[in-house]
This record gives sequence, C-alpha cells and structure tokens, in this order.
Amino acid sequence: MSHSNGKPVIGFIGVGFMGHGMAKNIRLGGYDLWVKGNRNRTPVDNLISLGAKEAQSAKEIASNCDIVHICLPNSDFVEQIIRGENGILAGAREGLIVIDTTTADPTSTMALAEEMAKQGVTMVDAPLGRTPKEAEEGTLDAMVGCDDDTFAKVQPVIDCWAGTINHVGPVGSAHKMKLLMNFLAMGYGALYAEALSLGAKVGISPQKLREVIAPSRMGNGFFDTFMSYAVDRNRDAHKFTIENASKDVRYANNMASNAGVVGIMASAVKHYYTHVEAIGKGSDFVPMVADHVARLNGLDLEEEVKKGG
Repeated sequence: MSHSNGKPVIGFIGVGFMGHGMAKNIRLGGYDLWVKGNRNRTPVDNLISLGAKEAQSAKEIASNCDIVHICLPNSDFVEQIIRGENGILAGAREGLIVIDTTTADPTSTMALAEEMAKQGVTMVDAPLGRTPKEAEEGTLDAMVGCDDDTFAKVQPVIDCWAGTINHVGPVGSAHKMKLLMNFLAMGYGALYAEALSLGAKVGISPQKLREVIAPSRMGNGFFDTFMSYAVDRNRDAHKFTIENASKDVRYANNMASNAGVVGIMASAVKHYYTHVEAIGKGSDFVPMVADHVARLNGLDLEEEVKKGG
C-alpha cells in the first residue's frame, strides 16, 4: 500500500489535544496521512489543509493505511474502534500495524493484540510522555511495546512526533510503564496540592513554597508546570483532564490488584482525583486539583497567592 515515495501510508484516529500535533508532524515528515476526527472540526480541518485525507470510519482508515495510530481517552474507546462493526479489524489486511498511543489498560492491550494477531494485524503500544505543547513541537516521549522487527518498521514514523523513544519490551509493556509513570505524576499532583493547602494554613504562601522547592532536589518538570497554574494561574500549563488522570490512577490500582501488590500510595492518590470527578469537575486540568484540595480545607488558593504577594 506504500505510496510512490516508498513510505508507508499512515492513519490517525483521535486528533485531540495530543493527537493533532502528532498527526501534523507525521504529515510534515512527508507521509501520506489519513485522519478520523471526532466532534471538533478545527484540528481535522487544519490537517486537511496540510494535505491529509479524511476518513469517515476506522474501517476506511484501516483499508487505506499501512500503519494506524490511535490516540483516545481510554481502553473502552480503543476496544470499540478496533472491534466495532466499522472498526479497524473490519477493514484490516494482513500486515497492518496498529500503534495505540492511548494510556490504556495493559490487560485490554494484551487481549486485543492476541485477537488482532489472528487476522495478521500487529498491535504496538506507544503511550506518550509530556504535554500538548511537545506534541505540537514533535518532542514527546514515546514508550514502545512490540517485537524488534516491528520496532524497526515503526521507529521512523514515531520519530516524527517523539524526541525520546524507549523500546520498553514486548507488546503491553509500554502501557504498564506508562501507568507507573502516571501513578508517579498524579501522586506528585496530589502531594503538591496537599502541601500547598497545608502551607497556606500554617502561613507559608504558595509562591514561597515554589521559591524554596523549585531549585531544590525536589524540583522537577512536573512541579514547574503544576505550580505555573497553582501560583501563576496559567490555565494552559498542563492541558490534561482530571477525568483522564483519574482513569490512569484507576488502571494503576487495577494493575497492582492483579499483580497482588500492596497499593497503599496508589489507592490514596486516587481519592483526590475521584473527588474532583464526583463533584462534576472532571474536565478541569490536573494542576487544578490544587484548587479543589484547597476548597476541601476551606481555602481559596488564588486568594492565598494574592495574600502572599
């Protein structure tokens, strides 16, 4: 199916916050690109203006492409797009490679991989590190799960959207790694939120906390983006929804349960995110968990920043 330029034809399903930048960089890398969007036309129209073709279904994408990317909110969506009546498997030919960049449930990934292999389709898990900003710049972190032969085929394509590529191991292993990464990240988020509230209650302002911690050994990139919202009120600091974060921590908890591992921290981390979902604010971004934890403590974090000014 490869184009006259000898490059495989690439499909992309899910051109949201992360997917748009990834798909754009694949297209700019000189690949023929097919996309399937969702309700939001803006990213789709932008990709079409760059020469992408639009498909109406996952089936149409599969039948026109050699390598298909999926970038969706969770495993339920992934299972639907692969198994559905107009799904990928309905249009797949032998030799198709599917790269799932969703932060998915590894149990689901491994079951899908087995099912797809029966049709000669190879599943690759390639979840992402970093934010939509890096997606647009083509410098995401990619964790990849697949065999060595498949890795050789997909690496040049992943290279279009990733700055760092780690081949973690066989299929499913990258999704496991990603759950560990997001357990740590959301754990940090919960810790920072609680520390900000505790600080404010005992007279340490949010900006003073940042000033002391940022240059210390406890500072890190996640701390910086989190505080960019908590202190500077930059709403776009980390455009990752609490609903998605909560799902990732839930998957990490499931992974711990399945592995028979004590998950005291994992279950504690989960509750702040579950709380925000429970009060109907799951579409807020991750750093905003700081505001919600402050409210639980009778504080307004924005006011605390002003007071500390």
